[in-house]
Amino acid sequence: MLLSSLSLELANKKAVIVAVPGAFTPTCSSAHLPSYINNLEKLKAKGVDQVIFLAHNDAFVMSGWGKVNGIKDDSILFVSDPQVAFSSQIGWAGPERANRYAIVVDHGKVVYAAKEEAPELP
Repeated sequence: MLLSSLSLELANKKAVIVAVPGAFTPTCSSAHLPSYINNLEKLKAKGVDQVIFLAHNDAFVMSGWGKVNGIKDDSILFVSDPQVAFSSQIGWAGPERANRYAIVVDHGKVVYAAKEEAPELP
């Protein structure tokens, strides 16, 4: 998925956007992504249609991160933001990468947003 199409993609959905400093980083791979994988059914029960993981890595790396974690469908989308454009536009970019944050978008409207206050990247 291209970032430019994200607003169109989420216009009629409830989605959770999760930004991480990078795919395959220790904390993101051992804690963040697995927690969403393990709670995917609970999120769906709360009306979440889509979970999106966003990182600065290229599309091939993001796709590979999903595959090695057993994601074989579009239950979780892995989106590449190599210039950290999305995080920069919302003011939540780190020096070279996105900070860790989560945003819940309900039919195009942000209903929740939280950023890790003291990130220890990666």
